[in-house]
Amino acid sequence: MADFSFDVVSKIDGQELDNALNQTRKEIEGRFDFKNSNTTVESDGKKITLTTTDELKLKNVVDILQSKANKRGISLKAFELGKVEPAAGNAVRQVIALKSGISKDKSRPLVDAIKSAKIKVTTQYQDEQLRVTGKSKDDLQKAQQVLRALDIDVPLQFVNYR
Repeated sequence: MADFSFDVVSKIDGQELDNALNQTRKEIEGRFDFKNSNTTVESDGKKITLTTTDELKLKNVVDILQSKANKRGISLKAFELGKVEPAAGNAVRQVIALKSGISKDKSRPLVDAIKSAKIKVTTQYQDEQLRVTGKSKDDLQKAQQVLRALDIDVPLQFVNYR
């Protein structure tokens, strides 16, 4: 009988993130409370930089971005909000780091949870993802349920079913 497996990853769909950023920019352009505020939303793939005139507007931009990302299927756990810092010309800036990949120390609670559930699967860590292997598809589904029930600070996706 063949072994079945799947990978547990934590990544952000770049196209969906780009769409969410574009929708955020478009909404900011159209809103009256952002008129003449010189608000910018920039991204380099690893982080998002928000710049505007005051902290209230900055909070509103973060709320807009989070709602657009959530509607596009991007987990809010993928955003790590930085501190609000002063920028040039009496403006404020906030950098949002994008979390992707499962670090070695974040993978330990996932592996421990699967082991403590006593499911007949093996779990191994390989370059920022987990591979779960088992003889039964039912066991793999149980492992997924265990992982979904955990409250961790990284978004998880299940890919590469074999």
